[in-house]
Amino acid sequence: MSDYTISAIGHIQSPYKQKFAIPRQPRLVPEAKAKLIFAPDFNREEFVRGLDEFSHIWLLFRFHETADKGYSAMVRPPRLGGNARKGVFATRATFRPNAIGMSAVKLEGIEYKNGQLSLLLAGIDLLDGTPIIDIKPYLPYSDSMPEASAGFADTRPETHMSVEFTPEVLNFIAQQTQYPDLQAFISNVLKQDPRPAYKKQKDGQQSYGMTLYNYNICWQVNESHNLVTSIENT
Repeated sequence: MSDYTISAIGHIQSPYKQKFAIPRQPRLVPEAKAKLIFAPDFNREEFVRGLDEFSHIWLLFRFHETADKGYSAMVRPPRLGGNARKGVFATRATFRPNAIGMSAVKLEGIEYKNGQLSLLLAGIDLLDGTPIIDIKPYLPYSDSMPEASAGFADTRPETHMSVEFTPEVLNFIAQQTQYPDLQAFISNVLKQDPRPAYKKQKDGQQSYGMTLYNYNICWQVNESHNLVTSIENT
């Protein structure tokens, strides 16, 4: 088998600071905004000239936090409750032979500020610091296939989770003017029910925490209801 060297063209600045709570697919949380920061060798406008004509792009990236753990031939997709096994090539699991992933995301703009070229993105599902290895424009006439079937993931995941905030949390969020969509962002992340599959089978109240942007957020889950109980700066 031949070996190839691939260099990152940039990295992602994402609100997701830990793997927990990242949506399992792109565009499930539209409020998830991010930047693609180009590496010095690619920090030139010529590389993205004409890209602003496209509303969406493909990102090819490396699962950098799990790459050193190797790969598995069989994995347990969360969509199947974490019990049934599928071949890794029949899933989008992270434990892949080359640790390469792909996401279709919304391109909201191209920015060149203080000598740094970056892409403004939305609907992201990537961990902060994720290395990007390629960018391609999304082509609806070719990339969209309405007649396609998708096995165990044939439909969009249903979201039955409700989300409520304590008055104190709402007051804190109202003061974070740099993130006008913060409440909707948190709500839509929690509606995806980021808990591990085995936790969803347990009864009774459960408590969890996550980090989004520079905030530590805690919430309680009781059946299908989320209550955000605290939020504070990291």
